[in-house]
Amino acid sequence: MRDVRATVADLYASGETFAVATVIDTYKSAPRAAGASMLVRSSGEVVGSVSGGCVEGAVYEEALEVIRTGVPVRRTYGVSDEDAFSVGLTCGGTLHLFVEPIGRDTYRGLDAVLDSIEEHRPVAVATIVSDPSDAGRVGRRRLVWPDSAEGDLGEGGERLSAALDDDVRGMLAQGTTGLLHYGVDGQRRGDELEVFVESFAPAPRMLVFGAIDFAAAVADLGTYLGYRVTVCDARPVFATARRFPTAEEVVVKWPHVFLDEIVDQIDRRTVICVLTHDPKFDVPVLKRALGTEAGYIGAMGSRRTHDDRMERLREAGVSEEALARLHSPIGLDLGARTPEETAVSIVAEMVGSRWGGSGRELRETTGRIHRDAPLPPLIPAGFGHSRG
Repeated sequence: MRDVRATVADLYASGETFAVATVIDTYKSAPRAAGASMLVRSSGEVVGSVSGGCVEGAVYEEALEVIRTGVPVRRTYGVSDEDAFSVGLTCGGTLHLFVEPIGRDTYRGLDAVLDSIEEHRPVAVATIVSDPSDAGRVGRRRLVWPDSAEGDLGEGGERLSAALDDDVRGMLAQGTTGLLHYGVDGQRRGDELEVFVESFAPAPRMLVFGAIDFAAAVADLGTYLGYRVTVCDARPVFATARRFPTAEEVVVKWPHVFLDEIVDQIDRRTVICVLTHDPKFDVPVLKRALGTEAGYIGAMGSRRTHDDRMERLREAGVSEEALARLHSPIGLDLGARTPEETAVSIVAEMVGSRWGGSGRELRETTGRIHRDAPLPPLIPAGFGHSRG
């Protein structure tokens, strides 16, 4: 639901009933991952996508029917189906979807979920999407936070609730979204009952040091990609909210001092971009950054600046192993010139680093286009619990 959250919040507040189709599982080269959502209003308006255009027409009709009947449905689209080519899923994969009506009567507690997401508090929603023993339980859900849970799973659901609360918290700690299987009474040894768990881990952080024009472009793209962007610079004349309107916060402090203050919030999902290319700023902050778990650390500068910076970092006691983590000069070789083009090269390198991409043109590569993440995203340590 993260894809369509803003529209969901507006419609839910208005009292309107609408439908949301969510990818709950995939197989092979499915175009979108579990958790991708498409919203359909009774008026016919569509927001979001579940397949990038492959099956939206068929899902649209299912969504309108769900709004009319009030009954959720589970659907599968794939090349093995006789209607695969008619709905356009010709990529060789399979999509499993859950289409449900949403309104104040059918989804109590959604406002609490939306509030948690807005406040960067981790929350997961566990929804029964298939129950061969009791079709009436399909669509019932459990809302799970690190320290609490709520939601009625129907008659005899106490055992299932207990199992879910434990399992879902494990997924939430890792930020994982996907299916769980149980026996009809919640037994872990069974698989008749399907429960879809959608984890809403707090958005990953992007820390941009250096309040320059390139930083503004990087902050814009970082926000677009779903990061919580912080821009930090010691110079108050440059570090202003007006210059960085898309950043969540603009901090006026020496970069290494600010990094020390938030070091317990940095995890493997965090990206750090040092764009100051001034030794008095970037050497202290890079020394501290390279001692954290941040998944991506990059620094801007010419090759001469890079060589000088590496020597200064060695003199400051940074090991060769730590220096090997540094992306410097920052970005991919795209021939970028403008701040905006340079920002594209930087975030492209970030994405490639996150997912293990080669950075080469796809036509020059073989194998799967969409890779599994080499490292699972983590909840920042500051949230204090034990992530898809």
